Order: sequence, then structure tokens, then C-alpha cells
Amino acid sequence: MFKNVIVKRPARALSNGITSAPELGKPVYENALKQHDAYIEALKKCDVNVKILEADERYPDSCFVEDVAVCTKEFAMVTSPGAQTRKGEEKEIVEALSEFYSKIEYIKAPGTLEGGDVMMVGDHYYIGLSERTNQKGADQLIGALKQYGMDGSVVKMKEMLHLKTGLAYLEENVLLVAGEFIEDKRFDKYNKLVVEEDEAYGANCIRVNDYVLVPKGYSKVKAKIEAAGLKTIVVDTSEYRKVDGGLSCLSLRF
Repeated sequence: MFKNVIVKRPARALSNGITSAPELGKPVYENALKQHDAYIEALKKCDVNVKILEADERYPDSCFVEDVAVCTKEFAMVTSPGAQTRKGEEKEIVEALSEFYSKIEYIKAPGTLEGGDVMMVGDHYYIGLSERTNQKGADQLIGALKQYGMDGSVVKMKEMLHLKTGLAYLEENVLLVAGEFIEDKRFDKYNKLVVEEDEAYGANCIRVNDYVLVPKGYSKVKAKIEAAGLKTIVVDTSEYRKVDGGLSCLSLRF
């Protein structure tokens, strides 16, 4: 069960965020703000305390707060973003984490790690090796996990931006899978809900206690989740999709 969630308000600078899909256009700040409001309300329906951090105009992507920390049941790991324009964001999260954690660890250079590449399944953490997360960063996280009685393993990636772009663990052995992960044998032990290519963005869902938050516009993904016996809340993240963001990116849940 999650008790707490940290979110960070989008900055007007969001329109300058990193994107792999410029054809979608730039985010409209006013719409992004409304969508963020709705996201916070959806989280509150999941019976969690939501801590809201103010926007930081220095960092266009800073609303994607998931990338700057990994929150476990024992400790928080402050990451080291692999994207140059995001370096420095991780320093801003320490104060907020200190309200909840007495044990805080840090990824040290030359290691890089972004939370979007880390998927928790119980006491095991899958860590994607991507353009943002390298082996040295993954090794540091695994080392810390082992110190606290947990473990991790790496997943070498070829296509996805982040591990959780194509994977979402929904608890109770249910796993959303898309793209390069569909045929990955290491995930065969899970009840896999396969996300079709035309709804690939919909693979980035989050389970928060009794509900699964699902992005608006992905009816087939929503139907599969509900067929697995899970309750859903639909949240519009279309403005964040324009800068490679999704539901998981917008919060730290612990």
C-alpha cells in the first residue's frame, strides 16, 4: 500500500522540455496545469497523502519528478539524471524526501540513473539500461538494495526511452507489456496484458492502492485492465505526452 505521493507542478518552461515527438507540438501550459490538477485529484481518490512541490522554471522537465528519485520501503535513492538538461533537478528533491525518509542514498558519477527506468515488483527492482541509465548507475542501485535486504536486475533496452515506457507492474502478478518487452522471456512468469502498437503510450499506467490510473484515449488498455479485475481511473496526460511524459513520470509513490 502506498501512503504518500510527491508531485511537482509543471513550469511554463515545459514547452522547452525534451521530446522525441516534435510532430505532436509543444505543450500548452494552461492545459498542462489543468491536467496536473486532475492528476492530483485522481491520486487523492486512491487514499494517499499528496505533497505538492512548486514549479521550477530552471528545469523544463522537472514536473517529471519520478526520474530524480527511487523510493523503496527502506530508503530513498536520489538519482543522477542521464539527460544533461535535467542535471541539478535531483538536488531539489532531497529536502522533500527528508520529510519521509531518514535513510537517503545517492547515485554517484559516472553512474547515471533515472527513476523511469526502475520498476518495483515486491522486493525486486528491474532496472532498464537506456540512454538515461547506465550500468554503473544500475550497479549502485542494486548494491544499495542488497544492503537493505532487497535485490535488482538489469534489463538491456533497444527501443524504449525508459523501462516504464513499455512496462507497468499492476500488482497481483499482473504486468502490462508493450513493444520490445512483449517477447522478453524474463516476464513470462507474470500474467501479461499485451498492449498493442496503436495504443503503446497506454502501457504507462500506475497502480495506486485500489485503483489503476490509465491515460485517456486508450480504451483497449483500459478494457484489459478491467478484465483482469482491477478498477481504473482515467487521467488525461496528452500535454505531457508531447514531451515524452506519462502517468508514472509525474509522481513519486511510496
